[in-house]
Amino acid sequence: MKAFSYYEFGDPSVLVLEDRPAPTAGPAEVAIDVEAIGVNFIDTQLRRNSAPFPSSLPGRPHGDVVGVVSHIGTGVDDVKVGDRVAAWGVSDAYAEVVAVDRANVVAIPEDIDAAVATALASTAQVAYGVLQVGRVARGEVVVVHAAAGAIGHILVQLARLAGATVVGTVGSASKADFVRGLGADLVVDYTQPGWDDEIRARFGGVDVVCDSVEGSVFEPSLNLLKPFGRLVYFGFAGAGTDTAKASMLSLLGLKYVVGTSFDAWLAAAPEEAEKGRRVITDYLRSGELDVALHEVLPLAEAANAHRIIENRQQLGRVVLRP
Repeated sequence: MKAFSYYEFGDPSVLVLEDRPAPTAGPAEVAIDVEAIGVNFIDTQLRRNSAPFPSSLPGRPHGDVVGVVSHIGTGVDDVKVGDRVAAWGVSDAYAEVVAVDRANVVAIPEDIDAAVATALASTAQVAYGVLQVGRVARGEVVVVHAAAGAIGHILVQLARLAGATVVGTVGSASKADFVRGLGADLVVDYTQPGWDDEIRARFGGVDVVCDSVEGSVFEPSLNLLKPFGRLVYFGFAGAGTDTAKASMLSLLGLKYVVGTSFDAWLAAAPEEAEKGRRVITDYLRSGELDVALHEVLPLAEAANAHRIIENRQQLGRVVLRP
């Protein structure tokens, strides 16, 4: 089979397409013939060894996959060959066939496109979990940073569906129209001075901030929160930046900062996570939620997929197809 590895850390050119034997399912695993691979920002950090946890060599890109079960390992009795599934946390994802722990696999409907369904593996689930952790309520004002990204563009839509007023922030003016088209009530460029003043002038303060950027937006985001406001931090886009400013919370009044991740959400609230999958699937089928596909590329163009993400060009999801 065709699959990617890297033998040194660096820019996307270190990704190497090679021939390898296809894996078979080990105990408590399933093997999947891959239809689509969701490319995530963290994958680019692992390749550069800039993630907040260490990477090792040789490396194999991680990701989310959608495909059809081709083999099941011992101890798996609730999945069968031929089932269409999505999987997350796949440690060798850029491949024609993957083997993954059964616990990281969920069934997906036949009527949802494979590229769109990659969002059911993690990104849409993360977005749903962030809003649940932030306890977003109807009528509240919610700020979504990086609102054009794979998770951010889903957050904007889910927050609107929850009855919130949504402010989307973007890293360049070229992304503003896309985010407005998602239903954001206000769009601001967080790279421009005074972006927070623009939000304050319109709404006074905000109830919830969904932050995957951190860094320079962290302190202004805290200052925007109303008393009892919530900042939910997720992702690693700001990894390596100074988070010591969180200590200033005691000076800012009654505000809450909480971190979340997909794994933490699954472990702490498995029933809510399952409910989230059902809700998201229903929204996709009804057309109320749109997973934007910025680019669907052949597997061989994995390096280009990483460049799109690293250059902050993406509007929605970047997907590879074997």
